[in-house]
Amino acid sequence: MTEVETTGAWLSREDLDNARDRLPMLYVHAVPVRCDDKGVVTHIGLLMRADGDGTIGQEVVGGRVLYHEKIRDALVRHLESDLGPMALPRIPLSPQPFTVAEFFPTPGVTPFHDPRQHAVSLAFVVAVMGDCRPQQDALDLSWVTPQEAATLAATGELGGSHGVLVRQALAHVGYPV
Repeated sequence: MTEVETTGAWLSREDLDNARDRLPMLYVHAVPVRCDDKGVVTHIGLLMRADGDGTIGQEVVGGRVLYHEKIRDALVRHLESDLGPMALPRIPLSPQPFTVAEFFPTPGVTPFHDPRQHAVSLAFVVAVMGDCRPQQDALDLSWVTPQEAATLAATGELGGSHGVLVRQALAHVGYPV
């Protein structure tokens, strides 16, 4: 397999702002999970981050897909970037999102809102097998039960639209929400 050079795929802050004003941006989100030996989700990983306005909230892994980057590679990159190189994510051979989230800068168009841009995100549930440690701008990583995650999502304690993603992920893996 030929490696694709992606370092030139980053946009300057000015170019990114210009593109966000004109085009939908493509993102991936991953809800990291721990499973028992039968494949039943036992825990969901939530990152604690500080927002641009200084508020602290919990959210799932996510980020942009680079130009000429496979979805699978973007998922691995963001999972390793947020959870560390020893997270050992188990990306399926043919990854299929549990939802396609449409983020709009205008609140209320969909349940997903991003004041910076119009974005489309492919969201996946991804089992991680290794040692996870918060990386980059993540302040902490907590593993909660599906029931605790449902409560956090229902009470609005997850940042931005991440509560909606967590509720949809729980429904996808068979938990009532």
